[in-house]
Amino acid sequence: MNNQEGLLSFYQDGIIEAGCDEAGRGCLAGPVVAAAVILPADFTHQVLNDSKQISEKKRYELRKEIEESAITYAVGIIDNNEIDEINILKASILGMHKALDSLKKTPEHIIIDGNKFFNYKDIPHKTIIKGDSKYYSIAAASILAKTYRDDIMNDLHFKYPEYNWKDNKGYPTKQHRQAIKEFGITPFHRISFRLLDEQLSLKF
Repeated sequence: MNNQEGLLSFYQDGIIEAGCDEAGRGCLAGPVVAAAVILPADFTHQVLNDSKQISEKKRYELRKEIEESAITYAVGIIDNNEIDEINILKASILGMHKALDSLKKTPEHIIIDGNKFFNYKDIPHKTIIKGDSKYYSIAAASILAKTYRDDIMNDLHFKYPEYNWKDNKGYPTKQHRQAIKEFGITPFHRISFRLLDEQLSLKF
């Protein structure tokens, strides 16, 4: 389903429903950032979609619109050290739980992008593959998670410009891997991840 066909406003009608998504799961450095969003039941938008389908400039424009339109929204951040301790799947879901904890209203139902989630406060939930291109609230959460994470990586770039995080945002690009090989790792790299093909040659 794409935006031309129209995203759906909710999975369950007539209740307070939150959408959740995360960003940064596949990165070699930086946190995983999750967001939870409750939108008005009648919310619609011509452009809002999965953050990966939208330009960076448009994502930031949409973030402002989402934050102004949402009934409530929140972001949860799990740093690279905790990712290394508990693994990236648990960290992603913990980030969503943290975001849900910070909402000003408690949802009666939660919809989540993907196929894995841990029960949250006994609130019913539904995981939805490619949910960020099917439901407005998940798409909104994907925009918030992505832009807030990008802000973090842009700030970190100025501390560690060798890794070019302002462009690659910590993802495993060829340039990023080459920088790890040349300069070693930073305090923000995920040491539990395969940072190089020849992992043994890493500089710690």
